[in-house]
Amino acid sequence: MNPQHFDYQEQDGVATIRLNRPDRLNALTFESYAELRDTFVALRTRDSVRSVILTGTGRAFCSGGDVEDIIGAMETMPDERLFEFTRMTCDLIENIRTLEKPVVAALNGTTCGAGAVMAAACDLRIGVPKAKIAYLFVKVGLSGADMGAGWLLPRIVGLGHASELLLRGEFLTAERAYEIGLYNKVVEPDDLMATAQEWAAGLAAGPSLGNAVTKRMLNAEASMTLGEAMQVEGWVQAECMRHPDYKAIIAGFNAKKAAKASASKGTGS
Repeated sequence: MNPQHFDYQEQDGVATIRLNRPDRLNALTFESYAELRDTFVALRTRDSVRSVILTGTGRAFCSGGDVEDIIGAMETMPDERLFEFTRMTCDLIENIRTLEKPVVAALNGTTCGAGAVMAAACDLRIGVPKAKIAYLFVKVGLSGADMGAGWLLPRIVGLGHASELLLRGEFLTAERAYEIGLYNKVVEPDDLMATAQEWAAGLAAGPSLGNAVTKRMLNAEASMTLGEAMQVEGWVQAECMRHPDYKAIIAGFNAKKAAKASASKGTGS
């Protein structure tokens, strides 16, 4: 893991991906899009990583595609290259969602365009008060349902709020984003990374299979009937109960219970 277009580090099972173009508000280039897409694929089989933090540097989390690098180039881009690019952006979002390890977005500032969709693709979102967010696509004449935003947002904030976000394309304050459930928590800037690390570390310490299956089912059950979901959840849970993670946790509970009972008898209570 030696990316060239963003910073990457690992510690105690947590991988931190930090966009680092603060002078361009961490805008994405063709190269950084591709490298992010491929990194989230590589993380699938990286056993040293059990959870991920995605964040930015400076005043913005990510301001979307770079106007100079991408927007200008698209004006003369052949149709086949244009579709290749839009598919690549969608692949990035799909790879975040289908990574069966929890991903925490630490939104350090302005979050818009592709950056806003990346935030939505993460499992949890923590923002600072200045982390305003917008899905700006309609503002430039494009579909608001870009990069999976039309699939993700109704599942996070409901159809009404998603319609407002995608049709109006206006910025929401961090406070409003928290009110509608788009942000899970808003913290002061000095507490952002500590909170993200705490959440990610807790997830990394949890059962890997349990986390993976939970995320898989959240994706899959969006298109299931209630009956289908019940059938699948019953089968999946039975499989989880056969896994060493579950057996180890239950053994730990039983050991604590036995030790507590023994201590209680020793004191005569």
